[in-house]
Amino acid sequence: MQAKHEWRKKEKSFYLPKNKPETLTVPKFSFISIQGEGSPASSAFTKKVEALYALAYTIKMMPKKMDKPPQGYFDFTVYPLEGVWDISDKAKANFDGTINKDELVYRLMIRQPDFVDQAFYRDMLELAKQKKANPLFEQLSFEQIEEGKTVQMLHVGPFDDEPQSFEKMEAFAVAEGLERLSKVHREIYLSDPRKVTPDKLKTVLRFQVK
Repeated sequence: MQAKHEWRKKEKSFYLPKNKPETLTVPKFSFISIQGEGSPASSAFTKKVEALYALAYTIKMMPKKMDKPPQGYFDFTVYPLEGVWDISDKAKANFDGTINKDELVYRLMIRQPDFVDQAFYRDMLELAKQKKANPLFEQLSFEQIEEGKTVQMLHVGPFDDEPQSFEKMEAFAVAEGLERLSKVHREIYLSDPRKVTPDKLKTVLRFQVK
């Protein structure tokens, strides 16, 4: 029997960087995702996360109960929650250097193993709907994203202190002769804020460069 695929052990370069900037080329991966806007402290944000995890765990658990699992199936640890963050067009037009969290725009996502394709995603989504009605299931999507060349680092501490890490990353990019493509960035959440104090939160920060 094939051993369970654990991203913390098998994919350290993508999920467990050091707390100093580095370059990384990220290939195409598959995700289930959902879009949103507004503060991450809102109940709407929490509900979107819950919908994502409900489907992610359906995809993880259901093949074990199937007579014929999907081709290429293997057991795996559910990947961490990720978020791609930007601000609204209105906020950009009036930007004064400060971020109003109510003006944030985001896409939340959870990566999926390679055996998950569009057809299997649709089947699992229907099963998730049967298990527990959730209106947000209709907002979920399946997509492939290739980030390409990036700068990333591990941020340890409160989310509000992330600008300090981004300053280090941008200085590193300049020193390496790289240009940040935009202020859009990715965050990968390695800690559960409900269980970890803010000073110990671990978040992978990443932005695209050329």
